[in-house]
Amino acid sequence: MSLPQGTQMNIGTASKLTGLSSKSIRLYEEKGVITPPYRSDSGYREYSDTHIQELNLVARAKSAGFSLAECKEFVQLANNPTRKSSEVKQRAKEKLEEIDLKLRQLTEIRDQLSQWVDACPGDTNADCPIIDELTK
Repeated sequence: MSLPQGTQMNIGTASKLTGLSSKSIRLYEEKGVITPPYRSDSGYREYSDTHIQELNLVARAKSAGFSLAECKEFVQLANNPTRKSSEVKQRAKEKLEEIDLKLRQLTEIRDQLSQWVDACPGDTNADCPIIDELTK
């Protein structure tokens, strides 16, 4: 679905264009993650193409593991014509390092669990190496 350039749209249309729920869009507005939409005389939110770009940025950044606060920073950077790509790259690099650390930690947890599962006979006896390890 696409609209002519410069068209104002309601939250339902913004939701369809971005794949985000109306509730999520309202939350992003409430938290200041996106630029506040224009309010009509009757109080309805009216979204522009810029809002759609911001909402798409937030959706993609969240799916890449960024927090709402980090998404807000990305929106601010996207709207800043004097931004430096080095700022954006640094934030992405920090997130990558964070993800790499989590992966190492999860691998360690997986390895420990695998050892415990391999050591346990899983039979009808009460003797259990997993419990023994957990209660050391």
